[in-house]
Amino acid sequence: MPELSKETALAKEATLTLLQDVLKKAKGFGATSADAVLADSSSVSVNRRLGKPESIHRSEEADIGLRVFVGKRSAIVSSSDRAPEALTLMAERAVAMARNVPEDPYAGIADPAEITKTFPELDLFDPQEPTVAEMNDYADRAEQAARAISGVTNSDGAEFGCGKDIVYYVASNGFSGSYASSGFSLSVSVIAGEDTGMETDYDFDATTFLADLGEPEKIGRSAGERAVRALHPRKGATKQVPVVFDRRISGGLIGALAGGISGYAVARGTTLLKDKMGTQVFSNGITIIDDPFLKRGNRSHPFDGEGIAPQKRAIIDKGVLTGWLLDLSSARQLGLKTTGNAARGAGSPPTPKASNFYMQAGHITFDEMIKNIDEGFFVTQMLGGGGNIITGDYSRGARGFWIEHGRIAYPVSEMTIAGNLKEMWLACTPANDLELKYGVDAPSLRVDGMMVAGA
Repeated sequence: MPELSKETALAKEATLTLLQDVLKKAKGFGATSADAVLADSSSVSVNRRLGKPESIHRSEEADIGLRVFVGKRSAIVSSSDRAPEALTLMAERAVAMARNVPEDPYAGIADPAEITKTFPELDLFDPQEPTVAEMNDYADRAEQAARAISGVTNSDGAEFGCGKDIVYYVASNGFSGSYASSGFSLSVSVIAGEDTGMETDYDFDATTFLADLGEPEKIGRSAGERAVRALHPRKGATKQVPVVFDRRISGGLIGALAGGISGYAVARGTTLLKDKMGTQVFSNGITIIDDPFLKRGNRSHPFDGEGIAPQKRAIIDKGVLTGWLLDLSSARQLGLKTTGNAARGAGSPPTPKASNFYMQAGHITFDEMIKNIDEGFFVTQMLGGGGNIITGDYSRGARGFWIEHGRIAYPVSEMTIAGNLKEMWLACTPANDLELKYGVDAPSLRVDGMMVAGA
């Protein structure tokens, strides 16, 4: 298992000590409790087009976020200045601000009995740092493979990026912890056709470890083939038909679910799921998991933004809604216990967020899923907003392929799909092609009975 270098490990301990000192300063100015977070982040990316450099970006960020409580009053102040006098001023201002805001009956850090003291090893950090030359090579290989596909006429370019993060969190309840993570990504987008008949498509991969990243040539070929397949689109019919969502976009349907089970949405009644706990929300064969412990997962973490141990849960179990996504504040509003789903930035309070959120794969192939569709729409790209989580209304611009007699027939564009999330979730059928790539993932999904508008 890769480990942090000695230099990085020493910097980690120094940062935790610095944050503890900030808490002491806040307590000295009159805070009854406090917590602090810091995300030490760096990233670099190269953009290439037609084998030439387009841009190189590098960023480094390390803002400190201090949250203080004076009784039930709280305030948050953030700063990138680590000088002792700046941190003293930050603590003083935060306490002064907290004294002048209304009380929040649900405010407060975790009780000492609630915080986690064990941190599972999740294999989230790859110390590799590719050189710019190596990054250029990844991008060039992907773009060259895409442009080699017959019918590809131009390129929007290729991008390789990598980043490192170390998250620190300390609180006056005794919690102190940190973890490091890394990420690598490669994408390429190309154009097929000429003049008014041009079509664009892409492919990409994103992983925690460089060794897990897909081969550039494979990513490039896929992008090129997708662009060529989309040439000469027609408009599909306007009718009610089965709609099949490509796995690249199907995660959007469960992303809407994640928003609808956020503790704040439930507490405020701004979700169509507010009274659906324990009821059938999806079809019987559907299970949706929230897993913070996925090894090398894009959203894995050993503790949440309030020092609570997260949980792996089946949010949807055989179609039944089993729970909410809660942080401390939303849990208190609902009279429940936090589920360890708090996420937090330096300048914002904690809020519930899913971790690695995915629908389990089904038992049929994509071809088996569409073989009995006489007419239907296979959606590969979507435009515009998604579903309204209060009403369930769902309408998106879309493009993809028309299905006829159980087979992909021809490309279509300038389409609109519409339905209602409540009905769509109950009508879902998953294929067996799940890929965990986005952090919110689903296999290809068939949804019967949607309205499609085209010609």
